[in-house]
Amino acid sequence: MSTPKITASSHRRAAVHPRRPHARGKTRSAGRFGVAVPSSAQTSAAVARTAWMRPAIAVFTVGWGANMFASVLQVYRGSLSAFQVNALFGAYALGLIPALVIMARVSDRLGRRRVLLAALLLSAFGSAVILFSAGAFGTILAGRILVGVSAGSAFGPGTAWIKELSDTARAAGAGARRSAISLTAGFALGPLLSGVIVQWMPSPQITAYLVHIALVALTLPVVWRAPEPAPPAAGRDTRSSHHGDGPMNVLTSRLFLTAVLPTAPWVFGAATVSLAALPVLVPLGDYGAVGGGVVAAVTLGSGIAVQPWARRLGRRSAAGPFRTGMASVIAGLLAAALTVATGSPVLLLATAVVLGSAYGLLLVSGLQLAQSLAGPRTISTVIAVFYSLTYVGFAFPVLVQVLGNLWNPVAVLAAGSALAVAALVTTFLAWPLRRATRTGS
Repeated sequence: MSTPKITASSHRRAAVHPRRPHARGKTRSAGRFGVAVPSSAQTSAAVARTAWMRPAIAVFTVGWGANMFASVLQVYRGSLSAFQVNALFGAYALGLIPALVIMARVSDRLGRRRVLLAALLLSAFGSAVILFSAGAFGTILAGRILVGVSAGSAFGPGTAWIKELSDTARAAGAGARRSAISLTAGFALGPLLSGVIVQWMPSPQITAYLVHIALVALTLPVVWRAPEPAPPAAGRDTRSSHHGDGPMNVLTSRLFLTAVLPTAPWVFGAATVSLAALPVLVPLGDYGAVGGGVVAAVTLGSGIAVQPWARRLGRRSAAGPFRTGMASVIAGLLAAALTVATGSPVLLLATAVVLGSAYGLLLVSGLQLAQSLAGPRTISTVIAVFYSLTYVGFAFPVLVQVLGNLWNPVAVLAAGSALAVAALVTTFLAWPLRRATRTGS
């Protein structure tokens, strides 16, 4: 019996029609024993579908290191004033905001991988500085600023990288949600585990930071092997052609100015009032450390849980998640005022759920809109500006502390809800009721 010849044309037919039986990617042994082996194309597709997890793990790890201080700061409450403690919590925004803007452009030139690896190393170094601070305010402050620089170097490029890998895997639109979840998960689990360490383990100010440094060491090889898409070609940015080529055209667009700019500070404004200000104003007794960690976890866990709902709201109306998020901020601040007035731990957890939901709604919807307005050549810068605006909210606990010393904290929180109403009103300028659409145009 003659053996069929394998010609060049048959190879071409196999490449064009990969689903035919003779092109299923079997090896010779597989053909002999009848065991199918996935083709290289199938393997590459599977890798592409999960590649986004690698930069997401890096964002998670840096977020862990940035927010674990919410629980560790309980260690310093005896030696530092309440103002110093709140200032240390928000101080990392001093390094984060300029790093966001600068490193976004650097990652466009040098690549996402190099910047994210450097951010991880700097995050570990910042933790090491605080670890060896011996409780000195100036040294802790320097460490927190270093942690902020690492966060700014990671969050903008990391979010852009997650989106690029999600688009490569034909999961367009999932990038914002995946970025928000990875960031929020790090923010939530960092203080939760650190709260357990502070509450029940010896030398908590050392152990908590050693855990983070070890987590960075495990994350570095994961990011090293992450695929990196080629940088966008020079020329016109077709995805944002209606906003022009430069990021300033996006940042001065009507939707950015009326929807993103007024609501973005409330992303972390809502979250930090819950996880940083309220545990100080509401007495938690002997369980202050773990209680603060639980409040942080409930706040940010609610932010994760609400994101699928935010996506469904966004499908019906682009304005929906923004308006629902700001309404949640208003309700959460009024609940926070009631919580401080009554000192109720039960009401504290309920308030954490409301403010955490506001955080999740505004974060994922703001990221989604910012990414949709930007194109491949402007996305890193636009995301960096969005995150910079959100981190303005880290000043809110300090403002509550300072103004609460001048007036009653209950009145300060109630007044904050009036400012949130003003931000809600701007969303009606972005999307007038008669013109609100699913696309947000």
